[in-house]
Amino acid sequence: MGAAFLGAKSVVGIDLDRETVAIALATAGNKGLKAKTNWVAGDIAAITGKIRHCCSEPTFWSAENVELTESSWKKALEVGCSVYSLHNHPRTDERLTRRLKNSGAKLVQVEASSFIERFAEERNGSVLAVYAFLMSIPHMFQFHTKLKRDIIIDLYIIRKSQQ
Repeated sequence: MGAAFLGAKSVVGIDLDRETVAIALATAGNKGLKAKTNWVAGDIAAITGKIRHCCSEPTFWSAENVELTESSWKKALEVGCSVYSLHNHPRTDERLTRRLKNSGAKLVQVEASSFIERFAEERNGSVLAVYAFLMSIPHMFQFHTKLKRDIIIDLYIIRKSQQ
């Protein structure tokens, strides 16, 4: 939906969770983006062809979801010419958190994870840049224990090598 907000002419969103897709469809309608967006409840493995820009939110790579994350990211690198991928920052970095909160900077360029760099390179991609930004998550669910939680997210910009 963010791509549609930023001016993309056509956007396709895919998720395994039917409820998530229903919420996205309703939100797109409420925000005047229904004509520019298409939503699919299904497995990303069904996507074929080439996509100019692919945005991937690989559920913040962790031991619990590594197989699902790897499959979605592999697919993004397979079909996308450019891939924009969001990842949880690899460590708690109080200095970076303060810098993002106090400097007014929205994005700060950071080093790429060697794991993610290698993963991209093995699939004919190269990391062009990585930018950290602060995401504030408000208390939205019963399992949330704080009124607000600030986390650092890394935005990877990856370009597919010409073949």
